Amino acid sequence: MLPGKRSVGFVVLLLAVTTIAGWRFVQWQFERMEEPLQLDGPLTMEIERGTTLQGLARELENRGYLPSAFWLRVRAKLEPSLAGLQSGVYRMDDGMSPMAFVRRVASGDTQTWTVRIPEGWTFERVRARLADAEPLDNELQGMGGEAVMARLEEPDMHPEGWFFPAVYEYKHGDSNLDVLARAHDRMQQVLSALWQQRRDDLPLESPYEALILASIVERETPLADEKPRVAGVFIRRLQQGMRLQTDPTVIYGMGEAYKGRIGRSDLRQYTPYNTYRIDGLPPTPIGMPGEASLRAAVNPADGDALYFVAKGDGSHAFSETLEAHNKAVREYQLNRDADYRSFPAPDDGAE
Repeated sequence: MLPGKRSVGFVVLLLAVTTIAGWRFVQWQFERMEEPLQLDGPLTMEIERGTTLQGLARELENRGYLPSAFWLRVRAKLEPSLAGLQSGVYRMDDGMSPMAFVRRVASGDTQTWTVRIPEGWTFERVRARLADAEPLDNELQGMGGEAVMARLEEPDMHPEGWFFPAVYEYKHGDSNLDVLARAHDRMQQVLSALWQQRRDDLPLESPYEALILASIVERETPLADEKPRVAGVFIRRLQQGMRLQTDPTVIYGMGEAYKGRIGRSDLRQYTPYNTYRIDGLPPTPIGMPGEASLRAAVNPADGDALYFVAKGDGSHAFSETLEAHNKAVREYQLNRDADYRSFPAPDDGAE
């Protein structure tokens, strides 16, 4: 072989070796970014609006989570989806690689929290819970019920009863008004669907009246199998022109004056919610009914019972006549055991 050809061959071989070595080095750098991190536990990082990939890479490198910010930017050239980062709070789990975290930020898979609206809670209790839920922004500060409903584009609607009890997920930047808007939309959807499935002979003129009745059923019993029976009693009373005479409405009308017991004077005291004094339904719901109570209100159980009384174990005794009802009252109310409960253990809404 001629000397010139030998030199060219050597140069080609050197370039090939250098290229292979260089590519292996690049691969090694990429592999380092895919290695799992050893953390003491989950960490959170807030990505502010406008954060660039370069800025995130530097932050990860400064915190010791990334071997090289430069090589992350090189890697992003091969994965265009990494270019657009989304703001929010993100969780970095133990064992997650730096690249997996960057992909999480690029996809918008932000950390989420949950808050629960328990069945039967009043609007004021729900609003207080949402005000304390972090990191929800508190847009409800200083707003009355009418103002809240106006913000939800329902200016003439009383807020009570209109928020569906459920667990709601939210993320950084959401507000308590956002959660209420979702709960309100869901209640409207569920109520509308169930109203379409209602019995034809109901003495209820609108979905709102069904919502009011469902809120009373919710407060009378949490037992799923009793809800249709309780609703049936109230429906028959409405059909026969009898007053509902239900304690939960009295309690709601008493407001802060209620201290745990209802006296005879309370039953005689007129309020728009005292169903011992008023005919028909109260003017608004008395809490947030769940789907089972809503379903019971529009599809109550058949029967002849016009009365019921708490038995002390969370359930109720149903009676067709006043005589039988008074007998049940004497049996279950006048000789109460120490562990008597008119209602199962109250739901404090603990997560």
